[in-house]
Amino acid sequence: MKKSLLFVIDSLDVAGAEKSLVTLLNLLDYTKYDVDLQLFSHGNMLERLVPKEVEILKPLNYTIFTKLNLRSALIHTITTSNFNMFSSRVRYSFKIRKEKSGNKQKARIYWESASNVIENNPKEYDIAISYAQGVPTFYVAEKVKAKRKMAWVNVSYRLDDKEKQFQKFFYDQYDKIIAVSDSAKEVFLETFPMYKDKLKIQYDINNPQFISNMAEIGKGYQDNFDGVRILTVGRLAHQKGYDVALETCKQLKNRGVNFKWYVLGKGPLRAGILKSIKELELTEHFILLGVEANPYPFIKNADIYVQTSRFEGFGIAIVEARMLNIPVVTTRFDAVFNQMIHEKNGLVVERNAKAVSDGILRLMKDRDLKERIIDYLHTEKKGNTEEIESFYQLIGEDAPAGV
Repeated sequence: MKKSLLFVIDSLDVAGAEKSLVTLLNLLDYTKYDVDLQLFSHGNMLERLVPKEVEILKPLNYTIFTKLNLRSALIHTITTSNFNMFSSRVRYSFKIRKEKSGNKQKARIYWESASNVIENNPKEYDIAISYAQGVPTFYVAEKVKAKRKMAWVNVSYRLDDKEKQFQKFFYDQYDKIIAVSDSAKEVFLETFPMYKDKLKIQYDINNPQFISNMAEIGKGYQDNFDGVRILTVGRLAHQKGYDVALETCKQLKNRGVNFKWYVLGKGPLRAGILKSIKELELTEHFILLGVEANPYPFIKNADIYVQTSRFEGFGIAIVEARMLNIPVVTTRFDAVFNQMIHEKNGLVVERNAKAVSDGILRLMKDRDLKERIIDYLHTEKKGNTEEIESFYQLIGEDAPAGV
């Protein structure tokens, strides 16, 4: 008899955890598992890559309600005589404006405001997995019936005391907590040492054949630029260190380098980044491309991949650049040495504009260094699809024959 699995994640937008989940779903043995997927935001780009065997559950009622404009929401509320959703929405908006909140605080505020109007999942699963922190973790803990529950931790998860106390209630209800790297595990235990015995490591699964195939299809750069192409892939958010990237870009321009720096991603800092681009006179040099469902042709045709992150759970975009043999310059963050070997597969530098620009210029000017790094990238191990065996072990199954 097949085991029933539920995965829950905020969305399938183009980001690290989302790509990791899609890769995992494409490797599962569907002769052994029935799989449901619950999203809190629908219609994003990676949904088209979900295997047909996976049942993407219909949107939650509150998710549908929050997409209505205010007038439509009022009409719906009056027509149904159900004021709970409207009051939850108003309460969330008021609290967000009142509190200075990052993503972790927003998740708490959302759940405090809306949990009472979010319906329970009607099924009972063998295993329910929240594949991201925050709302998916709260939802699986409170709204899902399952024989076992597992919570993924795919960022460096430092919390203040208020967030720690709030989230501990939910993590108490999980049988296992899964970190995606050794450093993610260590950082999580700094906040929650009491979970040491149920914290395991499951590395994000990366499929090099999938990435290689995707790099050969779809569009890439369209501007016929013949200088050095620098690429960054990542959400336009504080975590990714775009302030450092912009200052680095300014320094490279001032030093007369013939380059363009492209960014694939979207996020809350887009307007601020566009303003900085204009103020720093980088319109021709720092180019926001938005989101592409298939970023791999861009990665394949970049000369240098640059990551200026403050923190990462692992760093999926760096993995993908390495798979396509693109030299990397990355700042030093908690998990960076889980995959980077300084001056072997790229350069690891301090998180400041001078260090990043110096690293980029080294790769531009030192042809021998760049060629040695590219040669090393061609020979280093690609991907880790064998990690599917570890996943099967986590959920209590041996790997199917042939994996």
